Amino acid sequence: MSKKLKIKLLPNGEIQMETVGVKGKKCLDYIEVLKKLVDVKVTDTQLSQEYYETENEITTQDSAEIHLD
Repeated sequence: MSKKLKIKLLPNGEIQMETVGVKGKKCLDYIEVLKKLVDVKVTDTQLSQEYYETENEITTQDSAEIHLD
């Protein structure tokens, strides 16, 4: 799944942000990015189910055996 950042600008001047595809505490890093981009003050944070999930990193290692007789 790709990682997305959804940003809504509301008529009252508030900004709502939602991360999609970002698992665990990494989503909180995006709050800092938004604060730096538009110089905003965060007043409320609502954590989604993805916050409580862990991102599985899949690593593969190819190995081969060579037998010389």
